[in-house]
Amino acid sequence: MQAIVVSGFGAVPEYVDLPEPEPGPNEILVRMHAAGYNPYDLKIVDGALKDLVEHRFPLIVGVDGAGVVEAVGEGVTRFMPGDRVYGRFQDPARGLGSYAEYSVVGVDGSVARMPEGLLFEQAAAVPTASATGFDLVEAARLDVGQRVLIVGASGGVGQAAVQFAAARGAHVIATATSDVAGFLRELGATEIVDHTAGPVPEQVLALHRDGLDAVLDMVTPPAGIEPLVNLLRPGGVIVSTIFSLNPDTLAARKIRGINLLSEPDAARLASLADLFDAGRLKIRLEALVPFQEAVDMLRNVHRHKARGKTVIEIASS
Repeated sequence: MQAIVVSGFGAVPEYVDLPEPEPGPNEILVRMHAAGYNPYDLKIVDGALKDLVEHRFPLIVGVDGAGVVEAVGEGVTRFMPGDRVYGRFQDPARGLGSYAEYSVVGVDGSVARMPEGLLFEQAAAVPTASATGFDLVEAARLDVGQRVLIVGASGGVGQAAVQFAAARGAHVIATATSDVAGFLRELGATEIVDHTAGPVPEQVLALHRDGLDAVLDMVTPPAGIEPLVNLLRPGGVIVSTIFSLNPDTLAARKIRGINLLSEPDAARLASLADLFDAGRLKIRLEALVPFQEAVDMLRNVHRHKARGKTVIEIASS
């Protein structure tokens, strides 16, 4: 099978031919139709998990994906060949990932049946982004009428967070440029702050001088986080997906700081599928990239700002 791999930490992704994996007990073999790109994919390549788990090289890149069950291992009863599934396929210790024609995943892990109303390309965009958006809102404990600033709202995680925050009745302030502002309002954003028009904290403070209840941030490094913290009222909360916070320091200022790592399980993916089927969760695809162009995309992805999700098309639906 063809796969996109790296030969070591920090290596450049490349195409290689590898043997098709075989499912073991309680595992399924999935013929991948699509893989969702997440910035976290390249962080893994750079060694984000090297001190936590063993890595086998060549390592197939990619976490999220969707496809069709090709075969099942011993003891599998939840799935059968032909089932459409989606989830997280990353397994560094075995060198597995989602950017390949086939992948193996345990049925007790992060895989579920696909939402009925979604295409493979849409489903592949869901697992990490939508689950992280949900977990951001849960961690912040947002409530009706609270003001929340979502920094990085135009990306996949941000779009999900906007929807979940709005569903809670929060007053959502989203950072975005004009080309996606209308879409974010459709998702539930009450106000849009154009981050290209000037510093976001200054723009928000001009509109809300009495402060905010929460900030959900996907993009700001530690060096730039303080102006966002200063927007919060005493008792407020700020959540970062890139671990930019010092929770102990913030606690001394009566602010709750949370560094969030989302790892959705099968139950969470099943609940997300239900939300999609009910029309209560939407996702915007920014780009569909053919498999043979994906390596070039990965080498140049840092040049682009997210306006939704990028998905790699591996096989025709």
